[in-house]
Amino acid sequence: MTQIVSRDDRIARVVHEALRAWSAANGQHDIPAWEEAPDWMQASTCESVHHALTHPEESGEAQHAQWLRQKEAGGWRYGPVKDAAAKTHPLMVPWNALPDVERRKDVLLQAVVRALA
Repeated sequence: MTQIVSRDDRIARVVHEALRAWSAANGQHDIPAWEEAPDWMQASTCESVHHALTHPEESGEAQHAQWLRQKEAGGWRYGPVKDAAAKTHPLMVPWNALPDVERRKDVLLQAVVRALA
């Protein structure tokens, strides 16, 4: 039986893989392929894609703010190491405190969504 996948889900898969490739190109190799990503990671990408689709004119800074709200609502907090079990993440900081490579990742997310929408 063929599973029907929505346009937003297809975009989320491409966004995930684009961000995974970006991260790997910049020395971060801990993001699994979409098929191996935990449910919480897939859901996070889907939510970020939905936000980018419904707010196409927002900045990368606004996209990061959405991600922060999403994480905080899920019980995540700042921590020096990304730890899904402890729900800590080193990128839970204001936009201006993010490394440039991470700011560019938010902009990349938006660009991929716009290209595929």
